[in-house]
Amino acid sequence: MAVRDEFGLTRRKAMMLGAVGGLAATATPGRAVSKTAPAGTFEILAEGLAFPEGPVAMPDGSVILVELTAGQVTRCWNGRTEVVSKVGGGPNGAQVGPDGALYICNSGGVDPSNSHLADPSKPGRIERLDLDTGKVERLYDRVGDRPLSAPNDLVFDADGGIWFTDFGKVLEHGYGRGGVYYCRPDGSSIREIDYGASGYNGIGLSPDGKALYFAMNHSARLYRMTIEGAGEVTQDENGTGPKKEFVGVSSSGVEFDSLAVTRSGNVCIGTNFDGGITTISLSGETSFMPLPEKMVTNIAFGGRDMRDAFLTWAVSGRLVRMRWSEPGLRLNF
Repeated sequence: MAVRDEFGLTRRKAMMLGAVGGLAATATPGRAVSKTAPAGTFEILAEGLAFPEGPVAMPDGSVILVELTAGQVTRCWNGRTEVVSKVGGGPNGAQVGPDGALYICNSGGVDPSNSHLADPSKPGRIERLDLDTGKVERLYDRVGDRPLSAPNDLVFDADGGIWFTDFGKVLEHGYGRGGVYYCRPDGSSIREIDYGASGYNGIGLSPDGKALYFAMNHSARLYRMTIEGAGEVTQDENGTGPKKEFVGVSSSGVEFDSLAVTRSGNVCIGTNFDGGITTISLSGETSFMPLPEKMVTNIAFGGRDMRDAFLTWAVSGRLVRMRWSEPGLRLNF
């Protein structure tokens, strides 16, 4: 029996599809990576971090990130670190919003007896952290009657709305279900865009703001939805949910994590187990840069020319900086 992904797509079908300009990949079964880029040089900015994620390049040259297993937000600069706030739970993704505050996807935290599993008793939530005072405000922990499971990553649109993913809690006997959501940063409204699978991870916007990209962790696939308005996406022909377009797939045996988009529209995705960065171009070509880290969980762009790539390495607990081959897309805030 052919193994299907979260949305019913077999790996063979994924490799053959030409969605979004065609997938220029090798025809080797189970692998759709067309080329491997040489490993780049990198600079270690911080070490000893507790499963770092969510790097945010700040205007003063520092980088703010979250430490998932320590339940805290940390600032890194000049080889030093300082705790900004002990937010608790399991902070997983972060971005600065239109008001200058840090908005956080908090998965709820890990099981105290097994750090590989989620704590089922702790709700996932979206939080706002005032970087001046350290005050943490919970904005959302449910959508209607359904609690959020494990919010993972987020991106702001130009109007200040938040698109975010919910991974679904990793439990002892399986995975909880997650989805894609849209909310306002003032806590006034939240809506479900897609729901029902597990492993929704990185999320980002195209340079023109008309496409929403999201990475599925377990299957190492990238999808996109077409944005029609604030919290509105194109629906499929049957009217049963959003139209999800397959963009690209990586090799078997890896998982996709968080992502960032370049100015030209390429999507750069943190890749785990064969650690590195997978880049999927507008033409559908997929390339891979290997790095000496098992879990490259996130990438963010910054610097004056937006060619500084800040990467979080979860297993070794490091924040590193690399010079990228092209500028990253400047975020809306």
